[in-house]
Amino acid sequence: MDRPPSVDQLARRLAPSSPLPHPVLVEVAREAIASDRVAEAEELARRRERVLLTPVVNATGVLLHTNLGRAPLAHAVEASYTNLELDLETGARGSRQAVVGRLLATACGAEAAMVVNNCASAVLLTLAALGTGRAVAVSRGELVEIGGAFRVPDVMAQSGVQLVEVGTTNRTRLADYRRAIDEAGVVATLKVHQSNYRIVGFTEDTAVAELATLGVPVLADIGSGLLDAACPWLDGPPPPWLAGEPAARQTLAAGADLVLFSGDKLFGGPQAGIIAGRAELVAACGRHPLARALRPGGLVLSALQAITLAYLRRDGQAVPFWRMASLPATGLRERAAAMIDQAGLSDARAVDTESVPGGGTLPGVTIPSAGIRLPGDLTDALRRRHRPVIARVDNGATICDLRTVSPDDDRELADALAGALADTAGRDHSRVAP
Repeated sequence: MDRPPSVDQLARRLAPSSPLPHPVLVEVAREAIASDRVAEAEELARRRERVLLTPVVNATGVLLHTNLGRAPLAHAVEASYTNLELDLETGARGSRQAVVGRLLATACGAEAAMVVNNCASAVLLTLAALGTGRAVAVSRGELVEIGGAFRVPDVMAQSGVQLVEVGTTNRTRLADYRRAIDEAGVVATLKVHQSNYRIVGFTEDTAVAELATLGVPVLADIGSGLLDAACPWLDGPPPPWLAGEPAARQTLAAGADLVLFSGDKLFGGPQAGIIAGRAELVAACGRHPLARALRPGGLVLSALQAITLAYLRRDGQAVPFWRMASLPATGLRERAAAMIDQAGLSDARAVDTESVPGGGTLPGVTIPSAGIRLPGDLTDALRRRHRPVIARVDNGATICDLRTVSPDDDRELADALAGALADTAGRDHSRVAP
């Protein structure tokens, strides 16, 4: 029986065919030797390479695909120092929140704004800064669980506030909040947008404008991050699929003292949580010790600055999410037909599809779209491409929705589909060969 090579020998043998650094190849070599799979070491190295973060082609039609990083965003900065916390006018230390916060406040129609890691962080910090040790009222119908099993009651508990549930699951009236203020000493109300589910039927909730009459701060977690219901950055009226979605500007105008929302959903930016509203309340959040633990880095702030400037210029085409979301379905169908023709995909056909916003936003809402349909399940073969293609399966066929595919990737997608069809045909032939 041949002795296995040493770990170092096997790692060096793998090096010419793998871009992985030597320490990682050492781990691969150890795994191969320990599991008696030395002959498969190259395949193990390729698998290790494939788990690294890498660009993919999103052909699912889910615009804000959580597994694929939500809003697509291209942002690059030079390898340079920045004035992240330097006031260039005075030469004194500045605030990393000041510049981007001011831009966001202008875009939202707020007095002030600041940025943290994500929307859950925004809720945590706001409650900790304004309500620690005191009572905050939330409708029972808004005690939601967001992605990753994070629940609003748990976030509230971590902030140190006392949760006071008001109303019922399906009906909460202004009188329920007023009673909580009178009987439980509630110092603020938290309104949470039901962004990832709907309650229908015999329902009633209390609008922000009504809550604003109670004399305590209204904190509105609008979640998905629509900036302005009028969508002035788009040519033409707001798309119909946004109907009923709360927006930061209108929520503040209705009387909310603070709005909290995500940066990587309908806002179309990087992962972040934005707090905007009354200046003294934003300042209280900024002074809290948690603000330092939850603050974003310079790259996130730089990306948010670029996206916010695009909104202020009313340039929706500069925001990739809105560029994709606003494409007409007719143009997508024409692209699908051209790709099928150019790549010679005889088994494929252009079809009408339905895209979805995704990312826990607008449940049940669909957007007319178009794409390519191929027989059979090709998703495994497509995922194994050098640049993975992520598609979906519907009634035994593979669907590639072009709303979420950049036109720059059409040629690559067509080649991937042709390759996947050839691979599948080759495997089927091998199964029936004598």
